[in-house]
Amino acid sequence: MKDRFSFARLLAMMIKELIQLRRDRLTFAMMVGIPIIQMTLFGFAINGDPRRLPTAVVAQEQGPFTRSLVRALENTGYFEVVAPDADAAEAERMIERGEVQFVFTVPAGFERRLLRGEHPALLLEADATDPAATGNAIGAVQQLAATALRHDLVGPLAAAQSGGAPFEWRIHRRYNPEGITQYNIVPGLMGVILTMTMIMMTGLAVTREVERGTMENLLATPVHPLEVMVGKIGPYIAIGYVQVSIILLAARYVFNVPFEGNLALLLLGVLVFIGASLTVGITISSAAQSQMQAMQMTFFFFLPSLLLSGFMFPFRGMPGWAQFIGEALPLTHFLRLIRGVMLKGNDWANIWPHLWPLLLFTAVVLAIGLKRFRKTLD
Repeated sequence: MKDRFSFARLLAMMIKELIQLRRDRLTFAMMVGIPIIQMTLFGFAINGDPRRLPTAVVAQEQGPFTRSLVRALENTGYFEVVAPDADAAEAERMIERGEVQFVFTVPAGFERRLLRGEHPALLLEADATDPAATGNAIGAVQQLAATALRHDLVGPLAAAQSGGAPFEWRIHRRYNPEGITQYNIVPGLMGVILTMTMIMMTGLAVTREVERGTMENLLATPVHPLEVMVGKIGPYIAIGYVQVSIILLAARYVFNVPFEGNLALLLLGVLVFIGASLTVGITISSAAQSQMQAMQMTFFFFLPSLLLSGFMFPFRGMPGWAQFIGEALPLTHFLRLIRGVMLKGNDWANIWPHLWPLLLFTAVVLAIGLKRFRKTLD
């Protein structure tokens, strides 16, 4: 009887569903791959307490006390001196470009004033565009005033620290002195929103044509694959700029995020990043067999971009292999570019190191998309 529940029919339906799932390899890969990716990234790559942060040292005088202070910084585990003999101009350039997280300056006459008991000041400048990346390091530094020179100020020199800490720290949190998280998050949201919307919309572009049956008409026309791809990408550039305008207005008038740089440079960076995102989307759409597959492939790209770009977690807190993957993602470079222009006032020379990887990524992905583009239906 059909009305009675049958375990045999139930088993048959379950076997049918498993066979169908096996045929849909992308869905099966997503069910298995996403948990593995999440466990790997959250278990090994994500670190909210970054250490060995690149540091430049500007020593206006050299001596045993200066060397002891540098060693004390490195012994905290939070600082890695990558430019031990930088001058002030070089250190300024490095922190503007994001090449170093900290600049440690020992002023001229420091040792003389120290021995006189005048409690001289040492300057530590931090790139505070991401407060989470520098907070613990600054906390560790503030504890060094009483201990960093303990082994140097002995015997006749012990009087220099008889009144407590022999020197003081001047901490300068540059670009975000109050540590306001909106200054870091809101510009980053521009990249996240563009990545999600641009890739998803274009990822569905070609597959929508296939599912609606209009691809045959398109393929019957004498249209070059490059013309098809650029033609589908073009309208979304205008949509992307509408989104950028909304985010910039909200950043300025809702969240009070400062804008220190040149608007034309920012819009140029946005254009290149939109192009990179759209080429990813159109390449996905040329490889996917359905809109569902296109959305699944988009998610595979979006998840690593979100977690490994430095948007949610400090980039320098991740292990080397995760940073290597992150450097290949366009969102990583766009975040540095957009934060640099808005918060640091970066000029062309400072944004170019983040702009050329986006151009290279766009060219490579566009070439792959053209190669995979189906000139005829399967």
